Amino acid sequence: MQKYLDKITPQVSDTWRADELFLKVRGNMKYLYALMDDQTRFWIAQEVADTKYSADIRPLFKQAKAIARKNPRTLITDGAPNFHEAFMDEYWTSKLATRPEHIRDITLDGKRHNNKMERMNGEIRDRERVMRTLEKPDSPILAGYQLFHNYVRPHMALNGKTPADMAGIVVKGQNKWLTIIQNARKAKIQPVRN
Repeated sequence: MQKYLDKITPQVSDTWRADELFLKVRGNMKYLYALMDDQTRFWIAQEVADTKYSADIRPLFKQAKAIARKNPRTLITDGAPNFHEAFMDEYWTSKLATRPEHIRDITLDGKRHNNKMERMNGEIRDRERVMRTLEKPDSPILAGYQLFHNYVRPHMALNGKTPADMAGIVVKGQNKWLTIIQNARKAKIQPVRN
């Protein structure tokens, strides 16, 4: 399903959010870094790392750029230095007309906050708590939950639509999981034409 869906470009906004949360992999503390679109709440990319402030998260930002096929104009994160380092390496440009902004002086109660990311972190935490631990950093559970978040689960903040709906990706049918599986299967068995 992931290979099939990766071929579809989500129509995300120019403002993205990133954050990290801790989780356990085989009982050891790890950090899940996630990047989400602000407007559609589409979970664009994820990466599991060993550390919080010093992990190289440039691959996360590079992956998001490849999936969205563009750079953000605004990136909202907390003040962790690795977010800014990755932002500077992957998104910053010297061209004034296309230079993005990195907002990292966020507060919980002010005008600049990351509450949307914290909400998604809560969803992930609820799922992870039931499992108690993951078996490996590249667990299909995380990829599966990302698919569930984007394509299956309706969001109250999106008036009952999924992030995929908001990003211009329509999944028809009563059972969206089944529809995605069937579409992925059809795409896999269709011959490639030159």
